Amino acid sequence: MNTRDWPIRSKLTALVIAPVSALLALWIFATTLTFGPALDLLSARTLLYDLGRPGETVVAELQRERRLSVVQLAGDGALPALAEQRRRTDVAVAELRTRVSGERLRDAADDLLDARVDRLLGALDALPAGRGFIDRREVDRTGAIGLYSGMVGAAFQAFSAMATLPADDLNRQVLALTALGRSRELLGQADALLAGVLVTGRFAEGEHAQLVQTIGNQRFLVESAVADLPADDRAAYQRLAESDDFARLRALQDTLVRADPVRAPAVDVRAWQASQDAVQRRLRDFELTQADGLAERTVPVAVGILVRLGAAGVLGLAAVVVSVVVSLRVGRSLAQRLSGVRTAALEMAEHRLPDVVTRLRRGEDVDVAREAPSLEYGRDEIGQVGHAFNEVGRTAVRAAVDEVSLRRGLNEVFLNIARRSQGLVHRQLALLDRMERRVEDPDELAELFRVDHLATRLRRHAEDLVILAGAAPGRGWRNPVAMVDLVRGAISEVESYDRVDIADMQPAATVGRAVGDIIHLLAELMENATAFSPPGTRVAVRGQSLPNGYALEITDQGLGMSAPAMEEANERLSTPPEFDPADSARLGLFVVARLAARHGVRVQLRRAAQGGVTAVVLIPPDLVTTEPPPGPSATMRDGSADDQRMAKVTRLSTLPRTRSPRITRERVDAPTAVVPLVPSRAVPADPSGEGDGLPRRVRRRGPAARPRPTAQDAPAPRAPEEARRLMSALQSGTARGRRDAAAGGAPVPPPTTTAAGRPPDPDAPAALPQPPTATERDV
Repeated sequence: MNTRDWPIRSKLTALVIAPVSALLALWIFATTLTFGPALDLLSARTLLYDLGRPGETVVAELQRERRLSVVQLAGDGALPALAEQRRRTDVAVAELRTRVSGERLRDAADDLLDARVDRLLGALDALPAGRGFIDRREVDRTGAIGLYSGMVGAAFQAFSAMATLPADDLNRQVLALTALGRSRELLGQADALLAGVLVTGRFAEGEHAQLVQTIGNQRFLVESAVADLPADDRAAYQRLAESDDFARLRALQDTLVRADPVRAPAVDVRAWQASQDAVQRRLRDFELTQADGLAERTVPVAVGILVRLGAAGVLGLAAVVVSVVVSLRVGRSLAQRLSGVRTAALEMAEHRLPDVVTRLRRGEDVDVAREAPSLEYGRDEIGQVGHAFNEVGRTAVRAAVDEVSLRRGLNEVFLNIARRSQGLVHRQLALLDRMERRVEDPDELAELFRVDHLATRLRRHAEDLVILAGAAPGRGWRNPVAMVDLVRGAISEVESYDRVDIADMQPAATVGRAVGDIIHLLAELMENATAFSPPGTRVAVRGQSLPNGYALEITDQGLGMSAPAMEEANERLSTPPEFDPADSARLGLFVVARLAARHGVRVQLRRAAQGGVTAVVLIPPDLVTTEPPPGPSATMRDGSADDQRMAKVTRLSTLPRTRSPRITRERVDAPTAVVPLVPSRAVPADPSGEGDGLPRRVRRRGPAARPRPTAQDAPAPRAPEEARRLMSALQSGTARGRRDAAAGGAPVPPPTTTAAGRPPDPDAPAALPQPPTATERDV
């Protein structure tokens, strides 16, 4: 039986039950062992009055019937007195059967006494048959004496079985009284033999020897029986034996012993009969008196045993109760104290410590002494264990405080590095803007555009550090931005931007406060889509208005994800976990989850219909609004700063957005005016006259449209007139845009961005515009 996993209460209960049960069993055994003899003593009266008295009466009647039967066999006719005696014998036998058949006697008798009582009843069952033999004279005098003596002997054997009392002196007295009864039986046998001899006038063959032997046995039994009697009873018998009747009977017995074995003895028949009857009566009265005294003596002995038994039982029971009470109190105390230690440990591990960590992460101050109070459990081993748990709890709380402090410090480091990186990136972008304006070589301009694209991606990674540090990126818009512009802005921050296609897009816009975060969120998902799909495949972006918001789907054609991995990723996206520096392989999902949780955006990954993964971004209704109308007047009046910043984020075509209800699979190609040597972007003037009047660079789909020259390839020759013409067109377009803006009637606001859409470099000349305000900055 394995008890290792038992609760401590069960183990203590088992420890208590085992010794207490053994003690209780011993107490019950000792009580039963002592109580049995007391019951035997109390049942001695039952044996005396239900077996002794009726049995003695049967013996006396059988002795009289035996004498009369021998006299009848010695004579020639039937004796009328024999019939009357037989009736009295039958009455005594019936009374005996009634008494011994009762439940009282059977309950008080043991197995030996039950067997001998059954043997006595069996011998009495043969009495009618024996009488028939006597009446038909089919048995002689010796046979008749043997018939009745056998029944009487069975009765005395039953009397001897009553000597099973727990007191030895009482048993000796019972056996002594039984021996006196046997001696009285031998007197009766001698009287029956002599009665036959006196009727016939002579001894039959062997009768004299039998008579002498019977007299000798009777005298021997008397001597041995009297020796076992108590002193008082022995003195009483001595006084009885010194009486005249006993003296005359002894003298007559001596005469019979010396008589001629053939002729009739010379004894006075009347003297013999008178002495015999007197001795029989007085012996019988002595035996009954001694039996009554013996029964009376058993009661005080039994009471004494019961008193001792009661005292021992009460003391034993008290010891058992005290043992149970002490064991229960000690066991309960141990169980309660151990349970208290267990409860305190579980409370610390499952509730207090996690609550402390949660509060610390919320920025609250935590008192270690208050959160891990010292609990007292005593000074024994349990108290020492409790003290150890107290120390463990305090150490755990201090470790949690140190860990959260370390996390805060790490976040501050991230934030500091991110802010510095953002500043450097913005200065780099401003420097690139100035360089782009000064460069006239199209090839160098294309290379600068590529560096500009890398700097844009560096800005997104710097914002990742800000998000990891728990802060919010600084980019923000005041006015709504169209969904298609959000998607374009996200595409511009992806490395493989040429593989991303804008498919079906329903018109809608996002409020300004969420524009920067949603662009970052979409860029992270697009980056994952292009990174985990083959290089030759496309990534499609679709948008659809729904009753519960606006849904954007980003679908790749990669290998997809396993069901457990997708389920784990969706769990991370729905409930963003704490940032774990050890889990750096999924920083993109962590950033997406943080950005989505900030604005209530739901992001879920699904299996694509044709393989790959579809990322569904559901923007809530409170962030979705109607798409703002395009046009120079609206742009200039309401959102010139936001539109200019959107232009520098997206760096897409200057072509206006179509106003159809659905924008289908847009692939923006450069107009004919774009220099073909600049595959990534060109800088034409707005041919339609719409927009803000400033030139915008147009992103070409796929830098692979023209292979870059290698070390072995010589650059294509370009006529100086053609290059001069292109640069003149750029300058004239810029000047015309500014004049058109000034002719609109409103003063031209201080430009917040450069022509390329980047914030100005603080190291630029004084003639350049100042940096944007705090609400217009990207960071």
